[in-house]
Amino acid sequence: MHPLRIKICGVTTPEDVAACAAGGADAIGLNFFPASSRYIDPRKCMPIVRAIPPLMSSIGVFVDTPMRQMAAIAYQLGLRGIQHHGKNHPIEDAYPFSHIAAFRVRDRESLAKIEGYLTRCRAASQLPGAILIDAFVEGLEGGTGQTAPWELLADFQPGVPMILAGGLTPENVAEAIRVVRPNGIDVASGVESSPGRKDPAKVLEFVERAREAATRL
Repeated sequence: MHPLRIKICGVTTPEDVAACAAGGADAIGLNFFPASSRYIDPRKCMPIVRAIPPLMSSIGVFVDTPMRQMAAIAYQLGLRGIQHHGKNHPIEDAYPFSHIAAFRVRDRESLAKIEGYLTRCRAASQLPGAILIDAFVEGLEGGTGQTAPWELLADFQPGVPMILAGGLTPENVAEAIRVVRPNGIDVASGVESSPGRKDPAKVLEFVERAREAATRL
């Protein structure tokens, strides 16, 4: 198994960036979805971006946003990648940005839809850099605190790197990694003191437990 990548999503302050870096996270996510409690205005987040260390990746999180618009914002802010949630995932070249296509999963039909999307991407030679699997909660696009169906994902082989999200915490992340064996994990509410405010102690504990679990695989 490749080294596990850990992303802390919904970062809203330079202090949160520092906590994620000190805790050993590989990447942070900046939420540009206005309906989210972790939303930050792209026009006002440059202090957060400037606080990101050189070796930490920064990912912009979008919902139902055209590729051109996502790329424009990522370019203006100097981000490393874009993460797209929503009903209609783009099949377009995201270069020079990494493209993470995010899906909410509740059953095997959900997995079939992911496979169909990836089949179309392969036909167009436009595979995303990774897919992200989140829990399905009606009307919500993430950050719900609900876990994805781990057992259903245990044998899922999409052919691209898979990032597991949805209800991960310091207490359950080791079991999630043992069952799903993802290439990466993504957490927001599980390491917070309140929405959009990261708890440094929880971040550190989460990362340590995740790394330990990955070494046992």
